[in-house]
Amino acid sequence: MLTKAYEWLDERLDITPMWRDLADHEVPEHVNPAHHFSAFIYCFGGLTFFIVVIQILSGMFLAMYYVPDIENAWASVDYLQNEIAFGQIVRGMHHWGASVSIVMLFLHTLRVFFTGSYKHPREFNWVIGMLIFFTMLGLGLTGYLLPWDNKAYFATKVTIEIASSVPFLGDSIASFMQGGEIVGAQTLARFFAFHVFFLPALLLGLLGAHFILIRRQGISGPL
Repeated sequence: MLTKAYEWLDERLDITPMWRDLADHEVPEHVNPAHHFSAFIYCFGGLTFFIVVIQILSGMFLAMYYVPDIENAWASVDYLQNEIAFGQIVRGMHHWGASVSIVMLFLHTLRVFFTGSYKHPREFNWVIGMLIFFTMLGLGLTGYLLPWDNKAYFATKVTIEIASSVPFLGDSIASFMQGGEIVGAQTLARFFAFHVFFLPALLLGLLGAHFILIRRQGISGPL
């Protein structure tokens, strides 16, 4: 069944050459754990991407039940966690996955730095990696407020107060994050929009550019 479907698509779209170009890629010996134990440090990037995929899939499930307003946000989270089958598991995966993804991304960044993989000709990919890092931090920040409990509320207030201390632009940044004078309904709506739409779109674009450059330049050599 799957073979016939693939043949039907291949006959019309000629996808086999594209698939072979992506799949037929020789992996350097120094990143093969079977030959070098230190090759495991080259797995951090792939593991980070795997966790990001889990975050996207679990986030899509959570978005089916979440209500982004201050009167129903916590109630929808409570309903999801206690009434929906496997809801507690999926929310737990999304919650802990947010922390694990930052840790894995940090380890991947350290590996790239200490093995000199950011040097010529990969300087541009290093910049993209840094943008991915800050985008992931932004996703963590905006997602933290969404449950709309006391911890999320006051943690967000502290974060905005820290942002307001930035020289010259602090007040503008705080006003933009809050959407007004206080942390309230507009803040929750704004954080939800960034967490679900703007930042994921930016992340997917950056990841696409990151993988294209890796494909063109190859995996960096050992230290």
